[in-house]
Amino acid sequence: MREENLLARFLSGLPFHPDLGLRLALWNGMERDLGPHPKVTVRLQNAGAMRYFLPPSIDNLAEGYVQGHFDVQGHARDVVAAAARLARSSLPVAGKFGRLLRAASHDREKDARAIQHHYDVSNDFYRLWLDPQMVYSCAYFSAPEMTLEQAQTAKIDLILTKVMLRPDDRLLDVGCGWGALALRAAQKFGARVVGITLSRRQCELAQQRVEQAGLQGRVQIRLQDYRDLDERFDRITSVGMFEHVGLKHLQAYFGRLHALLEDGGLIMNHGITTTDPNSGGAPLGAGAFIGKYVFPHGELPHLSLALREMEVAGLEVLDVENLRRHYERTLALWAENYESRSQEIRGAVDETTYRVWRIYLAGCAHAFGQNWVSLYQVLACKSGDDPRLNTTPWSRAYMYH
Repeated sequence: MREENLLARFLSGLPFHPDLGLRLALWNGMERDLGPHPKVTVRLQNAGAMRYFLPPSIDNLAEGYVQGHFDVQGHARDVVAAAARLARSSLPVAGKFGRLLRAASHDREKDARAIQHHYDVSNDFYRLWLDPQMVYSCAYFSAPEMTLEQAQTAKIDLILTKVMLRPDDRLLDVGCGWGALALRAAQKFGARVVGITLSRRQCELAQQRVEQAGLQGRVQIRLQDYRDLDERFDRITSVGMFEHVGLKHLQAYFGRLHALLEDGGLIMNHGITTTDPNSGGAPLGAGAFIGKYVFPHGELPHLSLALREMEVAGLEVLDVENLRRHYERTLALWAENYESRSQEIRGAVDETTYRVWRIYLAGCAHAFGQNWVSLYQVLACKSGDDPRLNTTPWSRAYMYH
């Protein structure tokens, strides 16, 4: 009787909404539709699974799924859309982004552990759903018919063209991943490249790729923290890196890049931002899930904060480009790859990791599509009244040749 009363209160507290498209299948055989024509079915394993719907924040729902307290049937994009609608219709009115996130502490050891947690899942895991170059950042779809591989190459070329990379320029790639940008910079643009990462597995594979390409004399891949560099570079690229730095450390980060940059050099920062200036992450509880399972200690600045900290650090912002729609499409393609190769991925990682990344990729595509988060490329040089510090043309036309 007690369970029946609890179940009745549970079901009465869940909204029926014409856009939910969600069916609950309970452990006792009962089913309830929370909207017409459900595309997603959630199967609760036992009465204890109800607590993940109280309240049904994205964080709670994702936690219940990842921990195996309920299963979901349906495409990942439909699962995430239904979860977001349920969370939005059930949470108290407190603004799109809910409570503020507390700034995380950062030091070399914590940052190294966080990077290894995310990027050292296994190279084979990432290889199953990324493009052949294994580029794990927003692609650039300069033409709608582009494949993911073509769009990733176009993104790398866009970045290297924006920084006006020249033959024999010394380029630093901060957070170099598996080396795709570093290799392209040497092969196509003739640069001399240092790529750094805190991921041991990324470093090892990137070094192998450099050797396979015969570029040992032009490309160095190092397992190194940017704070330990003491060299000068003509160009610096930072792609998908500053999200790991921490809001309180952005000024120091850009200040360090300023110290590493030659006078007259250029910096490109390509990174994710929140669209709410009062929040450090994603709304409806999604940020808490990402912080726990995917990006420990990750924090997203608002664009205004990023630009301010760059300027305070002595960098003049020259150009800002929004690529939010490009990242939505990139993530949607990653999520589609993930769904289509789900059996192979399940064979490569444990079930919890499989579920975390399935929800994460589809969830991020949804977040960019909803304009909860965005992606900006920011080009900068050293600030000052010396005209030799800014070497760019007077027109942006050069970026798209």
